[in-house]
Amino acid sequence: MLSFRFTLHHKQHKPNHTQLTHCVLYIIIKSKHFSLQTNNGGTSTFTDPKPLNAKITQYMRSGHVVHARKLFDEMPNRSTASWNSVIRGYFQNGEFERGIELFEQMPHRDLFSYNIAISGLMRFRDVGNARRVFDAMPFKDVVSWNSMIAGYVRNCNVDEAVLFFDRMPQRSVVSWNLVMSGMVNVGLVGEAERMFREMPERDVASWTIMVDGLARSGWIVEARVLFEEMPAKDVRAWNTMLVGYIENNMIEIAEGLFLKMRERDLNSWNELIGGLASSERIYDAVRFFAEMPYKTSQCWNSVLLGLIKNGLVEEAHAIFEKSPFKDIVSWTNMVIGYFKLGEVGTAVKLFEMMPARDETAWNATIFGLSENDHGEDGLKLFMRMKESGPYPDEATFTSVLTICSSLPSLEFGKEAHGQIVKTGLEDVVAVSNAIISMYARCGNMKSAFSVFSAMPRHDVISWNSVICGFAQHGNAVEALQMFRKMRLTGIGLNQITFVGILSACSHAALIEEGRYYFDFMRYKCFIRPTCEHYTCMVDLFGRFGFIEEAMSFINQMRADDVDPGTSVWGALLGACRIYKNIELGEMAAENILKIEPFNTGVYMILAEMYLNCGRREDSGRILVQMKKAAGAKKQPGCSWIEVNNSVHVFLAGDATHPEYSGVHSILNLLIMDMEIGLIR
Repeated sequence: MLSFRFTLHHKQHKPNHTQLTHCVLYIIIKSKHFSLQTNNGGTSTFTDPKPLNAKITQYMRSGHVVHARKLFDEMPNRSTASWNSVIRGYFQNGEFERGIELFEQMPHRDLFSYNIAISGLMRFRDVGNARRVFDAMPFKDVVSWNSMIAGYVRNCNVDEAVLFFDRMPQRSVVSWNLVMSGMVNVGLVGEAERMFREMPERDVASWTIMVDGLARSGWIVEARVLFEEMPAKDVRAWNTMLVGYIENNMIEIAEGLFLKMRERDLNSWNELIGGLASSERIYDAVRFFAEMPYKTSQCWNSVLLGLIKNGLVEEAHAIFEKSPFKDIVSWTNMVIGYFKLGEVGTAVKLFEMMPARDETAWNATIFGLSENDHGEDGLKLFMRMKESGPYPDEATFTSVLTICSSLPSLEFGKEAHGQIVKTGLEDVVAVSNAIISMYARCGNMKSAFSVFSAMPRHDVISWNSVICGFAQHGNAVEALQMFRKMRLTGIGLNQITFVGILSACSHAALIEEGRYYFDFMRYKCFIRPTCEHYTCMVDLFGRFGFIEEAMSFINQMRADDVDPGTSVWGALLGACRIYKNIELGEMAAENILKIEPFNTGVYMILAEMYLNCGRREDSGRILVQMKKAAGAKKQPGCSWIEVNNSVHVFLAGDATHPEYSGVHSILNLLIMDMEIGLIR
């Protein structure tokens, strides 16, 4: 039996009972400590754990997990609530394994302990262990059952959630709401509506779940009818209906609903302003943004992005300068906006001014440089990113490989490929596709096909990349073989697939095959021919002298309401040049110059055709016309070669390259060697 022992160090007198009581109360209230003397003479210090439990909870909510655990470890007396506070905190801060470890060490568990463990396990998708904890519970309340149902719903296992719901000895309105929301999330709106009608009682959340489900399924009228039937509506219900209209592209009705709202929260303003911006009603978005009582980071970024998407980058920049929320998202959007305008210098300047950069910011800048013909600068930025920035991800390598394809820079592409293999990103289909395209465009089809063959799985882009690669290099047989293999996989063919096939037929003079595949695409696959397909067919027939058939395809284009572009007329002009068809050549040139009046190449081809036919006056007239055309200036021929990881560019008529003399001498020697060979 335990007995209290108090020692008072006072020599003057012996305290009476009242004084002793006051002293004990003072000690308990002041320090919350008191000592117990046990029968064996030992003492034990006890502390009220409630204030410390509250402190642990506060630490955990603030993310100070280490401080919370230190306080827990130093507690002289822990209650079950102390253990629960730490375990729940671990789950809240993502330390799943430590939470479970502590749960297993608990000397005593209460109902709350089990419910915390079930909820935490379900949150981290450990459904099996959550079920084992649930089955081991000595007593289960409705919260225990709801935690299991919520976990199954969160893990998209609605069937199991329904089974648990059916087994529940007692249900709350939360139980019904959880199952209905799970059904809505997987598209079982009809089943959810049946449950809604069967509910013994409903709260605002019940009605809101059904309104959301109907709106998400496109049944916006039915959603509005149910919304109007609601006995009580909170701001979340109004927001749900508002979002329903926005997602169903009914922004005008959404705006009207917003104006009717008696109470609006930040989500109400954010959703409407974001919806207006996405619907290209950017000025209305700005107007509501100005009226917004408290502007959030999300709203600033919605308006900013809306202005940028509509090409109003300078207006977006003015908003950006006023924003108190200059986060990485807003900085990156501004960089992207200026790249879209082609203002590369401003975009790069903004990138360099960013106080912090993430992978998206680096990737957007590298991609922007690539899209604006600054590929070399993009590669330099990639090197900087590897040295000081975040580690490149799949989007980074995809952009870099695209740059290597366009320069082309095979050696740099090989280095990027090696880095991709080291990071394990070659298993990402999009990255492997970019590698295939890089090798194909750099002329190394052997490596392109090797990468394709090593891929564990392919998508339509993988097949198209290798088919188009073979086609571009004149390997029509290989391209058609890959096409036949692709059809066996069941992967759907698309427009790009047939661009590659028709191009292969054109390069290999497979006229009948080209005609067959064009009809197969149109009438069997039901793919509507585009300008690229017609260009391939015009080139196929025109290249081998079937000028009239090429012209018939152009007439078919017009009948199909496809506008012949410069590529189609250019293919016809090239054929007319070879086979000296002046009449159709003039028509083709005239149509090109209507679209591109400063295209000097067309003037030169037409002048040459006139000259070859003895029509010197017409040739001279065309050359004079070319000189009079404002801005018409013949672009010099250009070629480049990569030597020792360095790209050398040569322009026709330009003798400024430092190796020009040596290259010119070698060329003269090669010409002499060829001439001697012909004489022999």
